[in-house]
Amino acid sequence: MDGPVDNTLREPSEREIRLVIAASSAGTVFEWYDFFIYGTLAAVIGAAFFPSGNETLQILLVWAGFAVGFGFRPLGAILFGYLGDRLGRKYTFLVTVTLMGVATAGVGLIPSAASIGIAAPIIVIGLRILQGLALGGEYGGAAIYVAEHAPPEKRGFYTSFIQASVVGGFVLSILVVLACRALIPADAFAAWGWRVPFLLSLILLGISLWMRLKLSESPVFQAMKAAGETSANPFRESLTYPGNPKRIFVALFGITGVLTTIWYTAFFSGLSFLRGPMRMNETLVEWILLIAGTLAMGFYIMVGKWSDRVGRSKPIIIGAIATLALLFPVFWGMGALANPGLARAAAERPVLVFGQDCSTDPFAELFGREQSPCGKLLETLTASGVAYEVRTAEALALSVGFKAVRLLPEWQDDAAARRDGVQAALAQEGFDFSRQTPPFANVVGIIALLLVLGLLSALTYGSVAALLAEMFPPRIRYSSMSIPYHIGAGYLGGFLPLIAGIIVARTGDVYAGLWYTWAVVAFGVIVAWWGLPGGPPRDFEDA
Repeated sequence: MDGPVDNTLREPSEREIRLVIAASSAGTVFEWYDFFIYGTLAAVIGAAFFPSGNETLQILLVWAGFAVGFGFRPLGAILFGYLGDRLGRKYTFLVTVTLMGVATAGVGLIPSAASIGIAAPIIVIGLRILQGLALGGEYGGAAIYVAEHAPPEKRGFYTSFIQASVVGGFVLSILVVLACRALIPADAFAAWGWRVPFLLSLILLGISLWMRLKLSESPVFQAMKAAGETSANPFRESLTYPGNPKRIFVALFGITGVLTTIWYTAFFSGLSFLRGPMRMNETLVEWILLIAGTLAMGFYIMVGKWSDRVGRSKPIIIGAIATLALLFPVFWGMGALANPGLARAAAERPVLVFGQDCSTDPFAELFGREQSPCGKLLETLTASGVAYEVRTAEALALSVGFKAVRLLPEWQDDAAARRDGVQAALAQEGFDFSRQTPPFANVVGIIALLLVLGLLSALTYGSVAALLAEMFPPRIRYSSMSIPYHIGAGYLGGFLPLIAGIIVARTGDVYAGLWYTWAVVAFGVIVAWWGLPGGPPRDFEDA
């Protein structure tokens, strides 16, 4: 086992610690801004690079591109974790932030699919892969760098700024989009203005590099290097070090699987839920998420500081259990506040679909399959945010409030005509498909419910950087914490929008996608209860 690493070669000053926190946090904000701008502008990216006459398929392709970036994060964690444990923390995350900034700006320069055809989405996916590789090395570097500068009694508090900065990146992406929408006319924004937020990443990259170049190497790494105790092969040693396989398993499923699914459900699912099936005014939704996200940032710092007193595991387990109890009620509440007319009409006038082979195949068009007539109708209802029940019958039929709706022959092969016709028929029965601007009290209620989700996220995320740094030996810490973190964040969290979208498309229930989050968190609670150490925080050497 590793003995204690001599951390007395250079004790960082208070001023240096403040610079470390500021530079690491700012870089994290900018880097996650680069990653989240893709999700924030999902609708226009779909139109530019993944055009389809099928709304459901188009947004699923966007989320598939989003997931590809996350899928490469574990590879980035292995690559940059190796470099971070071998060459140092500072220079590794200088490389990651540079790669992220260049890849993001590149998305803003790609011609649309209308101009260069299939090459456009291929290039976008290639740049998403570069972003995923870079992000795989960023979080571990920033978190460890702060943790290894922080005094043990303030480690949770100091590293919580990294977690708050992840939310800050999401908030910044929304703020930039709102500013661009305000300054650029709507038609121009749809045509070219959406590219500006991507190109702005070059400015953010310059600021981040300037701040990070002012930093010196982590004192823990300096001490290890001076003593000749750095690992020769951090990746292999991460998998073979005594006790590390169990720690990696717990970090993957009991920590990062929980925090990432809750985080993406709170912010990304909240964003797409309100803009999509609830049909709220898009600009209003962005303002709501901006306010809720900004206020929620403080929760992460409070939880990180709290964990310095009560330990790291208690907030995570409390937050995960509370999520299991509150997840569905919070989203039901947001749906009722965001579009009360839609919820009321669905309750008073149930929508029934009759037919055979009534199941949706959202990727039918992509793979050249023919979807059944009933499947096409169900897809239209799902994209419109309308709940329905299916009954087996010989002939295809649709009823609203037990009143039959005439299905026109031209709807069969014309998705736009089918959507417009179905929505017009349902509108006559009280369904409102216009963009919604709820009353002020409802908006306040939605923000309050998003803050509940933000608090649940903070409880499971605020202390994580300190916890992961304390779980693993310093010589392989960068690799050991980055690998499970980015497998969990990359696959369990990053694929959430795509998986949840497919579940909704197949079930027709706009809330059904939440079961994915619920299942991951439920398993994570069991693993965390079993594997996370209780009691006050302690360094790895004391474990």
